[in-house]
Amino acid sequence: MAISKAFIASLLISLLVLQLVEADVEISNKKNGYGSKIDCGSACIARCRLSSRPNLCHRACGTCCARCNCVPPGTYGNYDKCKCYASLTTHDGRRKCP
Repeated sequence: MAISKAFIASLLISLLVLQLVEADVEISNKKNGYGSKIDCGSACIARCRLSSRPNLCHRACGTCCARCNCVPPGTYGNYDKCKCYASLTTHDGRRKCP
């Protein structure tokens, strides 16, 4: 009887540890951009709403969002919030993403 109680207790502790590890992995994946897909359409509408060339901005933003699964907040700058988005460049070496 004592063995079965110890076995059940260790089993429950093991399950708890596995659940905590899985939750930690999920949180770190979301922080790194590997979580669920964001809505690129609405994110790019918000990003490009003040652009003088909205069609070009939406097209470039959509491409960058699809590759990086993130769009920096605001209408300009904030590239530190999404390193992948900031690192994409054109053939001329200029920043691709608005």
